Amino acid sequence: MQGSSPPEFATGVMEFTSPPIEMNESVCVLSSAHPAGDVRIFEKECRSLARAGYHVALIVPSDRDEIREGVQIRAVSKPANRLERATSTVLSVFRRAKEEDAAIYHFHDPELIPLGIYLRLQGKKVIYDIHEDLPKDILSKHYIPKVLRWPLSVVVDFLESLSSRRFSALVCATPAIGSRFQTKNQTVVVVNNYPPLKSQRGDIGLPWIERRPAIGYVGGISEQRGLRQLVEAMDALPSGLGGRLKLAGEFAPPSFRGVLNRSKGWSKVDYLGVLSREAVDRLLGELLAGVLVTLPEPNFVRGQGHKMFEYMSAGIPIIASDFPCWRKIIEEAGCGFLVDPRDSRAIAKAIEFILTNRNTAEEMGRKGRAAVESKYNWGSEELKLLELYNRLLGHPCAA
Repeated sequence: MQGSSPPEFATGVMEFTSPPIEMNESVCVLSSAHPAGDVRIFEKECRSLARAGYHVALIVPSDRDEIREGVQIRAVSKPANRLERATSTVLSVFRRAKEEDAAIYHFHDPELIPLGIYLRLQGKKVIYDIHEDLPKDILSKHYIPKVLRWPLSVVVDFLESLSSRRFSALVCATPAIGSRFQTKNQTVVVVNNYPPLKSQRGDIGLPWIERRPAIGYVGGISEQRGLRQLVEAMDALPSGLGGRLKLAGEFAPPSFRGVLNRSKGWSKVDYLGVLSREAVDRLLGELLAGVLVTLPEPNFVRGQGHKMFEYMSAGIPIIASDFPCWRKIIEEAGCGFLVDPRDSRAIAKAIEFILTNRNTAEEMGRKGRAAVESKYNWGSEELKLLELYNRLLGHPCAA
């Protein structure tokens, strides 16, 4: 159970090691698809920029304008559906962006690429923050007819690759995404989605001897995330263990809830709905393990799985899909089990081991937390982001 940390930079990426000099330039961060409190956008990037002395405006779907932890939230109306998000919400973000006179514009959604190009034509410095491998992601979208997914993926790949050359810099959420763009732009920085230091809970949480025999999953609840197999695995557990699955998140699509309800294993599931950040923290502090059994879809196999780092940060072992990049991390840290996500019985065996070997599970959780504290945390990623801003603005970097 070992693994090595993923490479930090794609080819041609600048290596940054020093903190930024505090400056008072303004930054405008843009999103049409994420909530105001998004972990990567607000909790990590915006708060880091504000702490460094930048005036940060975040244009995002929200209920109202407000100032939150030094970040000025500029609200646009929340979209009612995907079509509205791609049309009226994008236009609203465009209008509010024109009101700003920022030194850097930093956008997070592919539907905002035309806005990014417009801002570049106006002489602005623009960063495109790429969270997903969009062409591969399209291949797994349940709401896109299967016959259209492949041609749409090819077209999107071409357009995104072409437009990415126009931007001042690309910030990529994983090394795999960074490698995809390494020849498309001269400034590609991988800013991994590692948890912030405040999420490292130390010994917060119930003592292991007091924890109920429960494992948990937090996130999108869908076929692609392996939830059907996970619920089936609960049915395969010996009844005498009393094992429960704590499930939190939103069903996608909503009809998928009916699919899981009809599974025999559903009787061993406690569905908790969509939880606040604080409630998620409390839940993880009560579990014996976190589960991440995503199916081997194209966009998932090479992804980092930020939920994995969240479980590690909480000090609980992981039961995860046996993907190469996840295997490296979990095996190096010795913090969990790797399974075939399509095999509910293999998942059940891993769960059974956790429930019947608490001392080993606790030790695995401790090792995972130590790995987050030593390497998989936002501190190093924050430096990369802030040094990129210094370079784009022409500020000298600290020695």
